[in-house]
Amino acid sequence: MCHRCKKNNNQAEDCDLNVSKRSFLKLSAVTALGLGMIRAGIANARASKSANTSGALPPKPENILTPDQALERLMQGNERYVSGKSKPLDFHDIQSALIGGQNPYATILGCSDSRVGPEHCFDEAQGDLFVARGAGNYLTNDNIATIEYSVAVLNTPLIMVLGHEGCGAVKAAMDAVDHHKDFPGHIQLLASAIAPAVRAVNDTSSSRLINVTKMNVIMTVERLRSKTPILDFYHDQKRIRIVGGIYHLDSGKVENIA
Repeated sequence: MCHRCKKNNNQAEDCDLNVSKRSFLKLSAVTALGLGMIRAGIANARASKSANTSGALPPKPENILTPDQALERLMQGNERYVSGKSKPLDFHDIQSALIGGQNPYATILGCSDSRVGPEHCFDEAQGDLFVARGAGNYLTNDNIATIEYSVAVLNTPLIMVLGHEGCGAVKAAMDAVDHHKDFPGHIQLLASAIAPAVRAVNDTSSSRLINVTKMNVIMTVERLRSKTPILDFYHDQKRIRIVGGIYHLDSGKVENIA
């Protein structure tokens, strides 16, 4: 007896078969719809990429640079900043161009420190820099994905890992390694992530903090060059450069270190 329709056994078997068919058809329809949406999304992405490479001008044509040109421009901007000759910015000059998209020429992985703003220290405007920030500028899955997106989707030719003098996150890592200090909440994860740079520096001088900070930048640069398939491919093809810098608080100068 079918409990759904109160029919006899033979009729119940036919009923169950019909229910199974309907369920299968519904599932097939949903699956087909999902696959269709995925295919449509891929097609739209390909069409958009094709349109971008078929002669249509990007939002900021001046940002189409080789990796070497991008690094040169970045450092020239820092020179203007240090010398007090930063260009005045007017958002309204570029507002309409950026509504439809972006094509930044450099990606910055920087520290969250409020004293080190990449757009300021490189004297750049909206749409020029793609910035990922976190205390200690160390690698997480989230900022790796962010950097990969900037390269694979936005075609950014330059990545800079930017550390700075007096970094509190690096100091916390040194305290964790030297004195086995524990920090509350998720701060301990930050200290643990930077600890390898602390252990790699055999230094007890007054310069130890800046030396560990530099090592943290250098190790992050090396990881970006070789530890992610997307960046590894683009780097091997010389389509991107991955470099490291240290921001000096007293002068505002960015020193290239990797």
